[in-house]
Amino acid sequence: MSDDETQEYEGEHEEDTGDRHVRRLSRLLIGGSLAAVLAAVTVFAALMWPSSSAAAVPRKDSVDAGFARDMAVHHQQAVELSFIVRDRTDDEDVRRLAYDVINTQANQRGMLLGWLDVWGLPKSSQQPYMSWMDHDMSGMDGMDYKPHDGSLMPGMATNRQMDQLRQAKGKAAEILYLQLLTAHHKGGIAMSESAAGMAKTEEVRRLAQGMVEGQQAEIQLMADMLKARGAKA
Repeated sequence: MSDDETQEYEGEHEEDTGDRHVRRLSRLLIGGSLAAVLAAVTVFAALMWPSSSAAAVPRKDSVDAGFARDMAVHHQQAVELSFIVRDRTDDEDVRRLAYDVINTQANQRGMLLGWLDVWGLPKSSQQPYMSWMDHDMSGMDGMDYKPHDGSLMPGMATNRQMDQLRQAKGKAAEILYLQLLTAHHKGGIAMSESAAGMAKTEEVRRLAQGMVEGQQAEIQLMADMLKARGAKA
């Protein structure tokens, strides 16, 4: 190998190494930012929750606690999907939607986990996901859902679908993201509607109803975005 070829190879090697360092730093910063947001929202939720003298603390098997635990898990995947697509497309509309989902659902997740802290309840349960919906909900769509390949609840993407999104680029990534997030929102809406009608605490009912309205609006937006790309949900 000539001196020029050696220098060219070393330059390319240094550039690849630099790119890897940048990507690793980016992941660390994203993780740190989410942790900071989650911590801040958790503290805020604790401060804003009424004292035990003003509001009864839900039981660990209540609708309120079950919804908080399960929706925190459900939201986490929506955040992950949105971070993935931001690195797979330069489309400003899709990236803006992903940014909104990250901020909204990370904040809501922080509130849900913060309430569990305030209530002194565990953030995980040995009970199956969505078992809190068993209260007079037999026969409801999704009640017989069987977790598989990382899809723990209705609407959640499988590990295979997540990998497909990580590999897709440009328009293909945009379409897959919009389709996966639409299905994800539909599953989340069913859960939120149940909590909005069944939860005992006003704060949980209000948040759940807000999720229903916000995600219904985003589903319509995503339908328009898919149509513009010649695709359907």
